Amino acid sequence: MKTTESLLGEGADKHHVVAELGRGANKPSDFKKAKVLLVDDSRLIRMSLRRSLIEIGLSDITEAGDGREAIEMLVREPFDLMLLDMEMPEMNGMEVLTVLRDTPHQPWPPVIVISGGTNLDDAVRCIEMGAEDYLSKPFNPVLLRARVTTSVERKRLRDQEALRMRQLEQQHEAITQEQAKTEQLLLNILPRKIAQRLKAGEEHIADAFTNVSVLFADMVGFTAMSRTMKASDLVKVLSDLFSRFDLITEKHGLEKIKTIGDCYMLAGGVPEPSDDHAHAAIDAALDMCLALEEIRERTGGALRMRIGVHSGPIVAGVIGLRKFTYDLWGDTVNVASRMESTGEPGRIHVSVHTADLIRSQFKLESRGCIEVKSLGAVETYFVNGRH
Repeated sequence: MKTTESLLGEGADKHHVVAELGRGANKPSDFKKAKVLLVDDSRLIRMSLRRSLIEIGLSDITEAGDGREAIEMLVREPFDLMLLDMEMPEMNGMEVLTVLRDTPHQPWPPVIVISGGTNLDDAVRCIEMGAEDYLSKPFNPVLLRARVTTSVERKRLRDQEALRMRQLEQQHEAITQEQAKTEQLLLNILPRKIAQRLKAGEEHIADAFTNVSVLFADMVGFTAMSRTMKASDLVKVLSDLFSRFDLITEKHGLEKIKTIGDCYMLAGGVPEPSDDHAHAAIDAALDMCLALEEIRERTGGALRMRIGVHSGPIVAGVIGLRKFTYDLWGDTVNVASRMESTGEPGRIHVSVHTADLIRSQFKLESRGCIEVKSLGAVETYFVNGRH
């Protein structure tokens, strides 16, 4: 392979050196694969251009006799370079450049304009219209080779950069989608406010609330039903019911805490404090009773439900390292659980604390004092709907 130094050492003149370096022997393979479109109404000029391009290693060469034919070819297939004559009888070079400029969304190739004119203004005008370079006729083969090589290399670099940008955009989109999935999974486990605090870097989340309402809904007859129903049918029934409970919980601005077997637990007033937490919890309890009635036929009437609600102070926080859980602790949780376990199937059983908060809007039936484990005798009520 001849180097610049060896060529100079042989006494070659400057033009010979440039010509030798411009030949295609040492061009990369992607240069040799470049597709070139020759646009000139003169067949002789096209033949001359073709020979010059073949000498520098280009072989994929297509010809067009006028601008209109060139545009049709460019729309049908991609090219890496276009050599464009200015003076053509049908759709001249400037009109072709105008089409290319006015439709920038198309992947047009770089353009080298070859013109018989020698006016510098023509060259400037072509460059302003988007041409990559400008050559005057009769063209200098050495300059042609140099400028074709440079234009094809620029096109290759632009294509590589565009490919990298597309890959980066795809990667960014994939990362964004994964982040959205992760965030959605986190929101399925934790309240939005708590998830945001975790994402912000807060490590230990624990809050005290002075007044919230806790609801437990436990299925009565579920264990007996599980002995006679197929596992898949059993899970489907419970999933359908609890999915309805999820929608009810969301509808009333409450927070699902967890499910424990066939028991559903929710709370009002956490993690966002609210003044109507007790009313929202009882409205949700009434809707949950309706939801259960809608699927009773599928269970043969075997499935019933006890609901217990109590209002008071609690501590709420996130526990766990790998599987986060947002949970509640305190006597309020225990009393709400006792309200459920000492209630009656098909009824909403509430403590006196909850009753005092809701009695202006709901019909209450006093149950008197009952013995509750760990609490002794306490006054409780059944809720019989809204006033």
